[in-house]
Amino acid sequence: MIRVFIVAASPWLREGLQNQLDSRDLEIVGSARSIELAREEWSDAEPDTLLIVPPDDTAAEWIAELNGIASQVPVAMLCEELSAELVGQALRGSVRAVLPASLKPQDLRTALHAVAAGLVVLHPDEIGSAAKRMGTPIHPPDEPVEGLTPREREVLRMLADGLANKEIAARLKISEHTAKFHVASILGKLGAATRTEAVSMGIRRGLILL
Repeated sequence: MIRVFIVAASPWLREGLQNQLDSRDLEIVGSARSIELAREEWSDAEPDTLLIVPPDDTAAEWIAELNGIASQVPVAMLCEELSAELVGQALRGSVRAVLPASLKPQDLRTALHAVAAGLVVLHPDEIGSAAKRMGTPIHPPDEPVEGLTPREREVLRMLADGLANKEIAARLKISEHTAKFHVASILGKLGAATRTEAVSMGIRRGLILL
């Protein structure tokens, strides 16, 4: 389970995000309406990830205020309007994920797990323009040693949603033994030691799209 601290000016937004994100593998450990207040509270909560939702007109100021925080805990940011300039500034400020506020809850949960695992997560529409602005080339991700079958990709996406073997079996209408076999095959093909590592590698290699 990963622990997430939410920073958003709107109390309704903070409550909505908590209701959407609280799950078996993700716990909301606190929230604040500003970066300044978050500085006073987030360390006691010991989060694995900080999720911030800055107002559109002050997003740049919020990023600047993250100085000192982003180096201690991974930060993910949701924005109503994304631009290459804002994404570039966020990445230079050590923000690990810059994503649209319209992201589906299950995709946001997957992104937060990836950020907690040390990955950088961007929406596909923003990767090229942000990299160009920052002068960072984008290289195609490494392909798995052995390609996943369509069913294994489907199971991998379910792993990203935090489903257990029994739940995967029920959703796919297969036996739990078969679901366990698919998971073992995925870990073997990706060279992953755990389900979480498999999900992280799947995101990095483009097998799971956010």
